[in-house]
Amino acid sequence: MKEIIISKDEELQRLDTYLTTKLDESRNFILKNIKSGKILVNNKIVKGGYLIKESDRITIEDLTVDTTVKAEDIDIEILYEDDDIIVVNKKSGMVVHPGNGNHSGTLVNALMYHTDELSDEGGSERCGIVHRIDKDTSGVLLIAKTNKAHTILSDDFKNKRIKRKYIALVHGIIDNNKGKIDAPIGRDKLDRKKMCVTDFNSKKAVTNFTVIDRFKNTTLLELILETGRTHQIRVHMEYIGHPVVNDPVYSNRKCYNDYGQMLHAAYLGFNHPITKEFMEFSVEPEKEFNEILDYYKNL
Repeated sequence: MKEIIISKDEELQRLDTYLTTKLDESRNFILKNIKSGKILVNNKIVKGGYLIKESDRITIEDLTVDTTVKAEDIDIEILYEDDDIIVVNKKSGMVVHPGNGNHSGTLVNALMYHTDELSDEGGSERCGIVHRIDKDTSGVLLIAKTNKAHTILSDDFKNKRIKRKYIALVHGIIDNNKGKIDAPIGRDKLDRKKMCVTDFNSKKAVTNFTVIDRFKNTTLLELILETGRTHQIRVHMEYIGHPVVNDPVYSNRKCYNDYGQMLHAAYLGFNHPITKEFMEFSVEPEKEFNEILDYYKNL
């Protein structure tokens, strides 16, 4: 069971709207679970339009599975597959799983078309999904086909046994060749769709970076995450004054085009959940990523 205590700055929002953002689920999905009594406020069933108040106690049981996710014939690049896992190279622009009105065109829709064997540990909207990367971040993603594999991999992520490396182009020149950003991340009070560095309702977040190259007014970085918070790299780079290039959300600089942030999940290393064999996967950035990179290189 999950419990949420409403703070003063969160009050007077509709319950269904608040939980749609808080739980990263669709409004219809939230409403269904409110009506079924899976979501209570102060131990009472209320309507979706209930206006939450400071100190309200929201309790959430195991949510009813949403069966509206459909298999879709969408091309995906599979790097590896066996009876327990799938490793894919996700394209920039593809949402990982349905939620917040995105119920089609996601990686989960594509995976459901590809195979009937996906873990259901995270519910039907997150079939197989052990970890996520942002819609406009490209790169390596690990999928669980069985619940056993899902449980083991989730524990490996939680205990930092899985290695992830990202490549990012950021604004400005970073003088230090290496650095660590240790700053807690939570929901932005002014914009619930954004995250920010804050001490309020936040979680520990640590990002390590190494400079790969420096150009006229940008820096190319390799980044290694110690934690996996939502938008972590984008938030941390904005926080230190070097936002990711082409990021329409966390940078106030003009975007080169609508490709999305210059952030790529380049490497994933992990022990196979069943065989325990150490496996590594590396993928190069997409053509569009390299085109933007070449532009800034040649300024």
